[in-house]
Amino acid sequence: MTQRYDLHCHSTASDGALAPAALVKRAVEQGVTVLALTDHDTTEGLAEARQQADLLGLQFINGIELSATYLNQCLHIVGLNIDPANPQLMVGLQQQQTLRTERAHKIAEKLAKKKISGAYEAVSQAAGNGEITRSHFADFLVRNGHADTLQGAFDRYLSKGQSAYVPTIWADLEQVVNWINGAGGVAVLAHPLRYKLTAKWMNRALTAFKAAGGQGIEVVTGRASLEEIRFSHQYAIKHQLAASLGSDFHAPDSPYLELGRLAELPKDLQPVWELF
Repeated sequence: MTQRYDLHCHSTASDGALAPAALVKRAVEQGVTVLALTDHDTTEGLAEARQQADLLGLQFINGIELSATYLNQCLHIVGLNIDPANPQLMVGLQQQQTLRTERAHKIAEKLAKKKISGAYEAVSQAAGNGEITRSHFADFLVRNGHADTLQGAFDRYLSKGQSAYVPTIWADLEQVVNWINGAGGVAVLAHPLRYKLTAKWMNRALTAFKAAGGQGIEVVTGRASLEEIRFSHQYAIKHQLAASLGSDFHAPDSPYLELGRLAELPKDLQPVWELF
């Protein structure tokens, strides 16, 4: 049987629309056979997802997506096959979650100055026990008529240079990779082309990532065109990184980011799961 992998997706433990168990059910319905749940800076959804995966016969991999800072740029590092109970990782997550809460308060304060009140209370309620992300603020802005679409909310308020943007200095890249490696995981640079960085800058970042102990790069992502896959393929070859793939699924209403709807990895790259 050919395995169908999706090693990047989100649940209500961070900014996804589906509870972990419902996410696993949908993955099975979409033909996924190996799934990693990679919520932002939290492992809270993993136990529920694994329980459901065991019931449905899905191979489940403990994952996480951590925000890291490298030369004042935020990069997202996926950790695959981690031990979620690792003490070093747990301390790191507490640090990241504190930064998320502080950022959320600052974003709400900036929105209040634009005569948009009640944002923090609304996003806190929407997130429940999960981590508050900018996506929660985008949802809030759309629901209250301040933007027509989620992307519009980012473009008008939440993206870099906009009125409610809050720069955040996350843990540095080397530290984040160390947390993942210390928890027995494999560190993977997520969606390398989404940062819109020059090739020179990205090669510099990947050199630092590899030196810190990073082992993988997402070559195939949910929205990736064939040309984008080719660029990421070249980065993997140049830096001798294993290749990962993931939809970055958040919600059922995004037809371009469906669980398991992914191109195949290039044959000449080492799949990241061979490192588990």
